[in-house]
Order: sequence, then C-alpha cells, then structure tokens
Amino acid sequence: MQNRILLMYITARSGHDQAARALEQGIRLLNPRAEILKIDAFEYLNPILAKIVDRMYLSVVQKLPELWDYLYDNPKVVQRSERLRALLHQYDSPRLKGLLEEFQPQSIACTQAFPCGLVSDHKKEHGSSTPLYGVITDFTPHAYWVNSHIDGYIVPAEESRRWLLDRRVEPSRIHTFGIPIDPRFSEPTPAELVRRRLQLAGGIPTVLLMGGGQGLGPILEAVRALDKMERKVQLLVVAGTNERLYHRLITLVPHLRHPVHLFGHVEFIADLMGVADFIVTKPGGLTTSEALAKGLPIIVLDPIPGQEVKNAHFLTGAKVARQAQAPGDLPRLLSRLLEHPHEAEEMRAFARQLGKPHAAVESARLILGP
Repeated sequence: MQNRILLMYITARSGHDQAARALEQGIRLLNPRAEILKIDAFEYLNPILAKIVDRMYLSVVQKLPELWDYLYDNPKVVQRSERLRALLHQYDSPRLKGLLEEFQPQSIACTQAFPCGLVSDHKKEHGSSTPLYGVITDFTPHAYWVNSHIDGYIVPAEESRRWLLDRRVEPSRIHTFGIPIDPRFSEPTPAELVRRRLQLAGGIPTVLLMGGGQGLGPILEAVRALDKMERKVQLLVVAGTNERLYHRLITLVPHLRHPVHLFGHVEFIADLMGVADFIVTKPGGLTTSEALAKGLPIIVLDPIPGQEVKNAHFLTGAKVARQAQAPGDLPRLLSRLLEHPHEAEEMRAFARQLGKPHAAVESARLILGP
C-alpha cells in the first residue's frame, strides 16, 4: 500500500527538523513506497516572517535569555497571544488548504506546535478527518501543544504523558514512544573500527562536546576549561554549522595539552556517541535523546531558558545527567565521575532504561496507520 504522509516542522537543521527526518526514515523502513512530503511550515506559509522570527529568536535567547525565560510557556503570554495566533492561522489558512487539497495526505505529523495548531484549526473549521499527530521534541510539553483536533501525541517520557493528562488530554491519544531519532542510534556501534578511523588513543577517557547541529553555547570556553584537567582526556568537539566557532577552534587546538578531534557538521554522531565515555552538551531534546539511546552519561551545559532548562531539570532528576553552571565547573564534574566510576555506571544504567532508540519506527507505525 502507498501512503501519502505530510511531515511539518519549522527551522532547517533544528531539533524539529531532525525529528521530522527521523520520522521520514522510520516510515521508509516500514513502507519504502510511501510518498512523503516534508516541509518547513513557517518557511512555506510565511517565508518573510519566518526569517524575521528566526533572527529574533536567536537574538533573544543569546542576548536576553531572561526575556525568553519570561515569555516561554507563560500562561499570561499564552492567553494574550491567542488573538495574534488566530490572525496568523487565518492568514496562513488559504495556503495550507491549497497544500492539503493538492497533496491529499492520509496522515499528518508535526514536530513543532505552530504547524500542529494550524492544522488542528483547519480540521476544526473544515471538518477534516485526516489523522493529525503532534510529535513533542522536549521532555516537558508547553501550552501551545494542547489542541482539541490532534488525534495523537507522541511524547518522550511518562512525565510528558502525565503533563498532558493533567490538561485533560484523553489517555488514548497519548503515546510514550520517545523523541524520534535516527534509527542508526538503535544499532550497535562498531567501536574498534570507529576508534581506528578517528585515530583515537586507547586507554584514556573520551569526551564528546557539542551544542546541537548549530554549534550553540560556550563550546570554546568548555574546551579551554577541560584542557585544564590533570587527568588525561581526549575530546571530540562538534562545531556543527557554526563556521566561526570551527575556525576559532582550529586556531586553538595546536596550543592545547589534551588531544582534540574537531568536526564540523557531520552525519555520524551515532558513531561519535558510540565511542565516547561522556557527553557535554546543551540539553536539546534530540541530542539528549540520542545520548540516552547510546547509554551515554550527560553533563548539561548552558541550557536555553524555557524548554532546555526544563529538559535539564528532567534529565538531572532522572539521574542520567549532571549540570555544570558554567564551563569552569566541567573539570570538577568530570573528574568526580572518573574518580568514582560506579557513579558514571549508574548514570549509564539509568540512561539505557530511559532511552528509546526505536522511537522513530514506533512513531512511524502509528502515523502510517493500520
């Protein structure tokens, strides 16, 4: 059977984009003949506004994080923004209607709340019965996800499920499959082969340091801090698409005491996580879900206010992560785990319990339907 599936996200190379890519891979594993349309909803419906909002978001979270912390999931802001959202949905409705009439999807999945709410409103207005699934990519949902015409929610963990239940979402609509990640994270890593390929030294701890696909956060400062450790370590540093960071690191690396293997945007994060002993990262939902799938202890650094702060609270509460308040805390936290290996092993055990490496395929099975 050939299925037509519409996948909607916002912002290229974001966690929402990665989750949509993972869903696409999961769908193709189950039904190679499926016709899949994957679109950046904001870019498709509002290309000019999309660029403005992207720039504003990055500027606010980097320069005025306390403002984003106030705005994020604030009930007063949610209530006051209802009229604005209604106007946006009204403006976008004709183009969405045209898209749905042309593609005629048999199922729709959204990895971000904006397109999910838009499609939900469209279903309500036009009486559509096309199944709509909201795929939540952070461990704690927010108020914009709650819509009456979403047929199913795919959530990361039991805590996310309880959050929706508290807001009167029917239990039958909630599926605790996890955040969809690349199915490669469910496969064993050929560790020795990868170590040889990367020319890693044997017998010393390996620390993976990254800031999501865009290389955000104080990665340069973290590298400098970790280089002060007395115990020998080797670093795998992923700069992602952050070219400025990559070139600054190229200049820095020759002057460091500990070995550093530097990468830009790569497609083999699963291999890097498979050979690392620890990961230092911002607590984005996708990156941390990938780490959990690999049973990797996490040290959280520099969470974005709002969604990532909540992710950090969830991960530390689940005993799979420790949190560094600043890059200067990293040597102490990492040294503690190296000196008390039973603590690191406990984190690995909890990570393996919490990880959901098959989330993409399980989600795809639901989206494809019977």
